[in-house]
Amino acid sequence: MSVLDNFETWKDFLGDRLHQAQHDGMQDRAVSDLAYEIGDYLAKQVDAKNDQEAVLRDLWNVASPEEQHTIANMMVKLVQNEGTK
Repeated sequence: MSVLDNFETWKDFLGDRLHQAQHDGMQDRAVSDLAYEIGDYLAKQVDAKNDQEAVLRDLWNVASPEEQHTIANMMVKLVQNEGTK
């Protein structure tokens, strides 16, 4: 089972990676830039595995680059309290 198959599992996975990056000293700007790159890759290269991912992909595809950065930052906020801890 892929972490992309279930949205809650995906959020936990992202939350774990975010906490690890912050623990390792990654700056907020670097986290934001990386979230943007991941969002862009997923939207272009990975098929949505659930309805939530399909909505995010569709929003990403109609968004301007500035709006895409906003979506990426919102995803970071969404998962900041997630993870397996």
